[in-house]
Amino acid sequence: MSESARFPRPLQRTRLYEQVAEQITAWISENDLKSGDRLPPERQLATSLGVSRATLSQALVALEVIGVVAVRHGDGTVLTDKPRVERITDAIRAHAERIPDVIEARDALETKLAALAAQRRTQEDLDHIEAALKAMDDDIAGGGRGVHGDELFHRAVTQAAHSPLLEQMMSEISELIRETRIESLSQPDRPKTSLAGHQKIADAIAASDAERAAAAMHGHVMLVSDVALLRDE
Repeated sequence: MSESARFPRPLQRTRLYEQVAEQITAWISENDLKSGDRLPPERQLATSLGVSRATLSQALVALEVIGVVAVRHGDGTVLTDKPRVERITDAIRAHAERIPDVIEARDALETKLAALAAQRRTQEDLDHIEAALKAMDDDIAGGGRGVHGDELFHRAVTQAAHSPLLEQMMSEISELIRETRIESLSQPDRPKTSLAGHQKIADAIAASDAERAAAAMHGHVMLVSDVALLRDE
């Protein structure tokens, strides 16, 4: 064999939840489902596909983060009006490959924003932060994941920093953050843990303790960054 010859790259192992995601999208296509149509209940889908509820849930979350479906509390899993991607597995893996970069950007930006918020916050800013905490708490208490409340909290902290350029930078990666937010808050017990992290950040900001606020935000971002799509099955 010549020195210039190269062996082909090893094939990537397809994870079970990726196979399930492919099966679900194939079923959607075969049944000509449209935007707003609801998928069968998770228990029924899991039985039909012969997989555990945990694996099915992971597949649905993967489909949600790439925009194929939306999980609505009290309304089940519905199809979105976004264009269907051709290769589901490729889209899921592309999302997973982006996660470390998103985490790195979040940590750099949000840790600084939390410190600035502790130094610059007004009473109105604190009221918005408190309202976001309550919104997330109420949603979780009602059986939801707290996605909207989580988004409100981080937006309130960003606004409390009163840094227009940093706020613009956060806005530019907001959609990528939303993908990771959905994935993170779908982990078992993660919503309550995330809410507790928010409370620590809020307390430090209210106390005008910039160092504690930055440390709390850093710890929070690192915690919520532990997501199933980055782990081996």
